[in-house]
Amino acid sequence: MRALEVEVDAHGVRRCGLLTQGIVMEPTIDIVAMAPADADGVLAIFAEALLAGQASFETEAPSWAAWDAAHLADCRLAAHSRDTLVGWAALSSVSSPCAYAGVAEVSVYVAAPARGQGVGRELLRHLVAASEAAGLWTLQASIFPENVASVRLHERCGFRVVGRRERIGQLHGVWRDTLLLERRSPTVGAS
Repeated sequence: MRALEVEVDAHGVRRCGLLTQGIVMEPTIDIVAMAPADADGVLAIFAEALLAGQASFETEAPSWAAWDAAHLADCRLAAHSRDTLVGWAALSSVSSPCAYAGVAEVSVYVAAPARGQGVGRELLRHLVAASEAAGLWTLQASIFPENVASVRLHERCGFRVVGRRERIGQLHGVWRDTLLLERRSPTVGAS
């Protein structure tokens, strides 16, 4: 069985590698702030996930300008393996009233070849930390119940299912349910 080893280098970059019998094996995953150079890769990974039909009600990836406008600037992360983008995580606002200023919607996407290797878990853990540093107190995710891997990932990172929204929207003419998951920060907004 392989486990994930995580270490932080002198520049604060977290490096994750597979640990087999005490030896870190490639690939090494670097979780870093998303850069403009990641734009094409972000959209390609999103488009790949949309093809499977279990990731979103969207049916095609937006333009970079639209994606950029929809996501918070402070909480965007990229996972790189050998200089290749293998996953990303970002937050978007859920509502404009000030009362919801500390609440954000989570997006986590991992390229198909990198799934099952702990990339999503590391991205989500880093995203939680970044959200708390940005003063956010609640993260939420809306996930199709059939996307069991995503539900489990979120649960392992401290999210809980707070409800099921039945027939909330249509995808390719079929009504779909979503599970609403949330994670409340134990430190931000705790008082």
